[in-house]
Amino acid sequence: MKGFYDYFLEYWRRSSKPVFWMGLLLLTILITINYTVGIERRIHGLGTWCLVYGAQAVFFGIVVTIIWGVQVRWGGTVMSKGLLRLLVVAVLLFGAKMVHWDLSSWLPGSPGSLWNRYWVIVTQLPAKLLVLLGVLCVLWRVGWLAAPEDRGFRGAVGLTTKGFYAGPYFGLLLLLVPLVALASTQPDFLRVYPKVSAIAFINNYPGPLWLRQTGYELSYGLDFLSIELFFRGLLVIGVARYAGEQAILPMAVFYCTIHFGKPLAECVTSFGGGMVLGVLAYRTRSILGGLIVHLGLAWLMEIGGWVGHL
Repeated sequence: MKGFYDYFLEYWRRSSKPVFWMGLLLLTILITINYTVGIERRIHGLGTWCLVYGAQAVFFGIVVTIIWGVQVRWGGTVMSKGLLRLLVVAVLLFGAKMVHWDLSSWLPGSPGSLWNRYWVIVTQLPAKLLVLLGVLCVLWRVGWLAAPEDRGFRGAVGLTTKGFYAGPYFGLLLLLVPLVALASTQPDFLRVYPKVSAIAFINNYPGPLWLRQTGYELSYGLDFLSIELFFRGLLVIGVARYAGEQAILPMAVFYCTIHFGKPLAECVTSFGGGMVLGVLAYRTRSILGGLIVHLGLAWLMEIGGWVGHL
């Protein structure tokens, strides 16, 4: 744990303080607007997938442009061609992830049936993960992503286990247990968690309920692999090739904005979580520790939501 503290201290000493505070000001403005007039709610209320995708891409594009503009102007980052094209791909790719994919015609059951609705929900996130992995693989093949020490694709996106130690990350996770316990007493938390309530419509369907709930939780868990691959794999480890550790703050700002549909406290704290996981990913060149913390926290919140409703 002392090593983790040293990572953060070294990063803070070297980072641009004006960039940090301007990034924090940008987030404060965006969070205030979102929880007043509802940026996230209004985007998803546009209806058709193409409008939602376009609005998501424009919104994320504005956020990325502003924070990287600040980083270039006051942080000394050089906006190279390689950095610019990765950022453009990132905005377009994550905009697509935030859109609902209608896979009903490819899945079991007639479209609109309970069984079909269930499969649409539990296959949505794994399908998006496969697409993300495919895009990252293409980026690596064409040389837009590169692995340190020639570790191949896994090294390029932070899936390497070389020199990785899991113990400290489980220690970090334990520190979060009291916070989750406290959150599980709050009404806004209980309005969102447990996420498995999204499949409550199939509770009385014939067959073992626990099996369907397990399928949902596994699907939900895979989304956090997508998040870590995108934010810490692509936007930290991948972008670090062009911007070094200056990639961390813009990633954390972007990361916070994807929590606009979550409870306010979760959204606000996601910036700090993004910074912590970003620093760790940059220093270890691995996203596995962040995956342990992120996935563990997600399932702890599921448990907290279930207990809170008892």
